[in-house]
Amino acid sequence: MKIAFYAPLKSPDHPVPSGDRLMARMLVAALRAGGHEVTVVSALRSFMAAASAADFHELERAAADEIARLRDGWKRDGAPDLWFCYHPYYKAPDLLGPVLAAEFAIPYVTAEASYSMRRNEGVRAIAQHHVLLAIEQAAVNVCLTRRDRDGLLEAAPTCRHAMLAPFIDATPFAPGGARGDDLCRMVVVAMMRSGDKLDSYRMLAQSLLPIADSRWTLTIVGDGPCRDEVRQAFSALPSDRLEWLGERSAADLPAILARSDLYVWPGCGEAYGLAYLEAQAAGLPVVAQHTAGVPEVVRHGETGVLTPDGDVAAFAAAMRLLIEDPVHRRRLGAAAGQFVHDERSFPAAARRLGAIFDEHLETTA
Repeated sequence: MKIAFYAPLKSPDHPVPSGDRLMARMLVAALRAGGHEVTVVSALRSFMAAASAADFHELERAAADEIARLRDGWKRDGAPDLWFCYHPYYKAPDLLGPVLAAEFAIPYVTAEASYSMRRNEGVRAIAQHHVLLAIEQAAVNVCLTRRDRDGLLEAAPTCRHAMLAPFIDATPFAPGGARGDDLCRMVVVAMMRSGDKLDSYRMLAQSLLPIADSRWTLTIVGDGPCRDEVRQAFSALPSDRLEWLGERSAADLPAILARSDLYVWPGCGEAYGLAYLEAQAAGLPVVAQHTAGVPEVVRHGETGVLTPDGDVAAFAAAMRLLIEDPVHRRRLGAAAGQFVHDERSFPAAARRLGAIFDEHLETTA
């Protein structure tokens, strides 16, 4: 099929790296691996950090112009066979695809759509109305987490849906070599921005204080507008325990993870966290919270340890456990690597996505 791909939150071609951009790129690659011709048809970003009526009206005007541009092109060159929208939600609704899919009588598909009843206020309610209509129109809503699936079914009980577990291209990642010393080299990779990311950094710093007597170091990969606040959060810890690498390219990450032993990141409000999968692909067990979408990518007791949401003491205890028991840590790390390479790798996801298309697009043809 010829597939029109659109990501209203952040285009796969956006210059700023993020988990959203990475997953968008992975989905494009998975569709192409299935033999489809995929075109990113629009870079229009509908993301609204602070909702206002004026901003939404301006977005609607921009969307109308973009619809007109695409309509003219499709009438001239032929329409695609399917519209695929990645991650429409209350801050970034798809204002293009449902209109064009209906007008040209082509299937409409979403991936990682989400709906939250508590966001139905003011302009957000208008945006969510667009999301709801898209969910109901979709030939299938591809859900990456059970949390998102449950939210869709609460809002639209009869919507068509299917599960696709979060995945990565695991081929660049491989476990590092065994080391003879008793130092545990921990690592985290995360942007430094306000909200959940800053909350996670602060929780991590608080959790490290009571285990300062253990043998560990922490490598921090990331940068962003909250750099100063993050550094302040870690200021009570010995500076020789911390390695600040700043922002690094995706090509640098496999080597950084390969020289590490343990991935630690609370994951406050994390949708799921592709960085967890990358760390596990490199053979690292994970310490995180049992919250939001994290359990979708980390198996408690098998590939890592998940602690109760907001429990600093439990998070510290989990880190201490794996720092001071290298045999247990390596056992979890080996299982983590096998889990990602066998079940959450690109080939497995491409096969699953193909099966979803076969099932749901045939029934709507």
